[in-house]
Amino acid sequence: MVVYELSEEQANKVFRALADATRRDIVRRTLRAEVSVSELAASYDMSFAAVQKHVAALEAAGLVSKIARGRERIVRGQPDTIRHAQELLSSLEEIWRQRISRLDDFLADGDK
Repeated sequence: MVVYELSEEQANKVFRALADATRRDIVRRTLRAEVSVSELAASYDMSFAAVQKHVAALEAAGLVSKIARGRERIVRGQPDTIRHAQELLSSLEEIWRQRISRLDDFLADGDK
């Protein structure tokens, strides 16, 4: 049973954001522990501004949140959004499993 569904717009934002390897890595890291934007920027071979843009895209998709802690901006992953995306993927998988099962049944009936 799906308790919460992503809207079509939100699902598009989530999967668009996750299409980028750097963004997926940021999500993985921030789900493990809170990380400052500065720490993230030091981990990648790109400018601080580029990392900020990646974080902003993830934040817009609801995959991370950013909070101010003094002068730092701390990024934390949002596991609920990941869970909702997984629920969406699971429901799509179930549709395909049902279709394959019906196709198997059809082909089995044709062999008789």
